[in-house]
Amino acid sequence: MTDKIIHQGRNIKRFREMLGIKQEALAFELGENWNQKKISLLEQKESIENDILEQVAKILKVPAQAIENFDEEQAVNIISNNASFDNCQQPAFFNNQPTFNPIDKMVELYERMLEQQKEMIDKLEKLIQGK
Repeated sequence: MTDKIIHQGRNIKRFREMLGIKQEALAFELGENWNQKKISLLEQKESIENDILEQVAKILKVPAQAIENFDEEQAVNIISNNASFDNCQQPAFFNNQPTFNPIDKMVELYERMLEQQKEMIDKLEKLIQGK
């Protein structure tokens, strides 16, 4: 069995889009050497340099390991193999009691997204005032 290569650039794009962050905003956060085109090229790269990966992860407020290791195909397979909608029997290993409240996690994610949006607005206002 061959090891599947994780496309880190695509994962950056997935996380960025889930958080509602535009390429231009990510470029702004990375510094003056970055622009939308450079972010687009970064998202096309299969493997990202560790220092850049760490910077992007910090900006997106996700662990770098999430970007390095997320495999959408594997996640879909796990979900489809564990969720049987055709019959009501659940596999014996299926934990019906989550160790967290999913609604709390959604609220936490939403609050993080709002905070990031507020930070971005503040930075843009400072940038506009500086011109």
